[in-house]
Amino acid sequence: MSFRRILTLSTGAKLPQIGLGTWLSKPHEVENAVEIAVRNGYRHLDLAFIYENQDEVGAALKKVIPSVVKREDLFITSKLWCNGFRPEEVEKQLDEGLAQAGLDYFDLYLIHWPVAFKAGKSLYPPDTENEGWVALDRGVTLADTWKAMNALPKSKVRAVGVSNFSVPILDELIKATGIVPTVNQIEAHPLLPQDDLVAYCKENNIHITAYSPLGNNLKGKPKLTDYPEVKEIAKRLNATEAQVLIAWGVSRGYSVIPKSVQEERIISNFQQIDLTQEDIEALNSLGKNNRTRFNIPHHYTPRWDIRIFGEPEEETATNNPLVS
Repeated sequence: MSFRRILTLSTGAKLPQIGLGTWLSKPHEVENAVEIAVRNGYRHLDLAFIYENQDEVGAALKKVIPSVVKREDLFITSKLWCNGFRPEEVEKQLDEGLAQAGLDYFDLYLIHWPVAFKAGKSLYPPDTENEGWVALDRGVTLADTWKAMNALPKSKVRAVGVSNFSVPILDELIKATGIVPTVNQIEAHPLLPQDDLVAYCKENNIHITAYSPLGNNLKGKPKLTDYPEVKEIAKRLNATEAQVLIAWGVSRGYSVIPKSVQEERIISNFQQIDLTQEDIEALNSLGKNNRTRFNIPHHYTPRWDIRIFGEPEEETATNNPLVS
């Protein structure tokens, strides 16, 4: 069964704790996945402009609204991509995203990364002086973008937040603008607990949404679902390994957005379990000497010359996020 737990954001909005992620889904997979998810009880969907599949989400929503669910009973998040950070571009990209998804509004709209790209149609504008690198826009600050996000009409966006923001970036942004994000969506799993960031967000009433709760294959490392400790807990609780990892995020108060396009997994990911404190401590121990961040744009293709997280893998980057 799903506990169907509902969390309350600082705005008073109600957020279903388990949602469906749509990142890294192949073309033509998302429409089916979203329809299956909604028909099986999901009411929280996570989208983004850069995923280039919001039109498929929109096609699925047409099949389930209003026959299965009312629009107001869904919580739908989307994200501003890095080429739309100039204040005059923010609402334009929002409007394009809403049109793609066939929606009048998003419940939550996030700054996807603390990095601005050159404005224009290209999602990854090439740096003409450095082949294989994306062109950054060092003429706009995150504070500029954040103010523009907060000026968006409430008829189009119910709440705004950020994604992939560290403590120093959040702290400077809040001090520069006086506006606290509603949500910070971050990579979160037992190999990347980020206790300092979790504590900061709790202190400032910023809700955390966890993406990649099962880890991912971006680094070619063993999947979290293959760890013996995870398998042992799953076997004892008669659960799937994914259910165990989702429950770990839930135990920390996150909303969690596992991604799947397979019907069986979409359904099972929504069937929640409770972990004991001993289980939670066993999972916490996985990252003690094996801390792993899978999602680091400095090594994307094209590469980003930006040091977002202060990870060793970012040492060769020459830029820091331009906050204010």
